[in-house]
Amino acid sequence: MDKRKYNGKVILFGEYSMIFGADALLIPYYNSSAEWNTIMHRPSEKAIESNKNLFDFYNYLSANEKFRILDLRRFEMELNAGIFLDSNIPLGYGVGSSGAVVAAIYDRYKLIEIQDVLKLKDFLASMESYFHGSSSGIDPLQCYLGKPFVLSQRTMDNRQQSYFTVLDTDFISDNIHIFLIDTKIKSPTSPLVERFKELREDNKYHERFDNMYVPLVNNCINCLVEKNDDEFFVNLSLLSKMQMELLSHTIPDELKIFFGKSLNDSHFQVKLCGAGGGGFLLGFTNNVENTNIYWGKTNYKIIWIK
Repeated sequence: MDKRKYNGKVILFGEYSMIFGADALLIPYYNSSAEWNTIMHRPSEKAIESNKNLFDFYNYLSANEKFRILDLRRFEMELNAGIFLDSNIPLGYGVGSSGAVVAAIYDRYKLIEIQDVLKLKDFLASMESYFHGSSSGIDPLQCYLGKPFVLSQRTMDNRQQSYFTVLDTDFISDNIHIFLIDTKIKSPTSPLVERFKELREDNKYHERFDNMYVPLVNNCINCLVEKNDDEFFVNLSLLSKMQMELLSHTIPDELKIFFGKSLNDSHFQVKLCGAGGGGFLLGFTNNVENTNIYWGKTNYKIIWIK
């Protein structure tokens, strides 16, 4: 049995804005992963449930000609033999549980390797649409590649062009530390994204999002990649406040007090992680000790990822 592990992912920046042309920055979530196993070797209710869910996914893939570059006959045979994905990636937390499934299936059963990264992203998106109704493909791409990357999007000659840049695993400054905050709430992605699209149909909202929010996302990515720490935290504070204004429907009421804080207030700053609605929040700090002290006095668990 192939023992490659497919890590989850964390979208550091771009979770909503990349739909409309902003850059996106993703890193692997090394704390969790999925790998192939068989019910015979590791019998459990979870294994049986995973095998059943994969059968449902197989039926979706086999009903569409576009997925013929996958060896679906082998997939069916191995499902009948009890193959399943042994995963500890939390569901409904925005860290790539469905992306890892898609990446693992493509990697194991591909008959043709899609060399162009952007075409691969589109193909993985069509696979992941099974789970969410629509997909950018960026989550399974991250889970498949297992490396940090920036997806940049630019409009030239009235056409949107995408550029893909793989980063070193240690690209973030040593002085910046990143953690997840467990909200203890599972949240479906689709309703939140649909609500966002409805809001964006309003001209004033559209203008603020495109002309103010999107540039902030790009600034945060650029400052983080270029190790411009001071400017990074300034832009991050502004972005956090704008998420409260424009994406408040994705932030549970009891967690809104953490948004918009500055380093001077609390030694950390918080933003969305994934679609929001629950799951994890993302925290950034330059003071690990004080951050641990602060969150140790709350009812929320934090998980350090950098």
